[in-house]
Amino acid sequence: MCGGFTCSKNALTALNILYILVAFILIGVAVYGRASAKVTDLPIIGGILACGVFLILISILGLIGAIKHHQVLLFFYMLILFLLFLVQFSVACACLAFNTEQQAHLAKQGWMHVGMDIKAEVQEAFSCCGFSQDLYNATVKNVTDPMANPMCRKDNIPQCCKPDNPDCETCSPCMEILESTISYAFKLCGGIGLFFSFTEFLGVWLTVRYRNQKDPRANPSAFL
Repeated sequence: MCGGFTCSKNALTALNILYILVAFILIGVAVYGRASAKVTDLPIIGGILACGVFLILISILGLIGAIKHHQVLLFFYMLILFLLFLVQFSVACACLAFNTEQQAHLAKQGWMHVGMDIKAEVQEAFSCCGFSQDLYNATVKNVTDPMANPMCRKDNIPQCCKPDNPDCETCSPCMEILESTISYAFKLCGGIGLFFSFTEFLGVWLTVRYRNQKDPRANPSAFL
């Protein structure tokens, strides 16, 4: 069994290099989750993004502590890593626990707070019109209405209709299309965040063991 000082040192070093790769994966997934639903306000996915950024910083601290066998750095490293594990585990579980109604509520709040330019972007990107109205009720005269949206017709042709679809007459509400996108983003962020959070717990256990081992090349009196 790998239980020696050198083995523990190499394992902890490799684990922190893995954490850096994991952090980039978390950041990439969170950015995708936010970009795939531009109009929505997804603070939980933002939490996954923050965990990814923070994990990079912690990994650098862990690498220095592992290479130097620095007792103080290793202590703060395992403490902060354990807190990060709790935060990431909680955020990932929250992502997976969100039901369809809660996701729709987030989407509605996001639609109410973004400007017409973002709404126009979403309508064009997802080939939809309005949040939940049909095409003919989509042109809202009262632009102060938070649920208002830009016009969906140009030259009396629905803008969401593609040239290769001559039979297109109406556009679907954006919520119908965004619903599956938001749900996928939550599941992706939650699943990846939950899976990698357990590797952080492994890192805490390995750090505790490595910190309590004596470096055979060091002065025994220098060991704390």
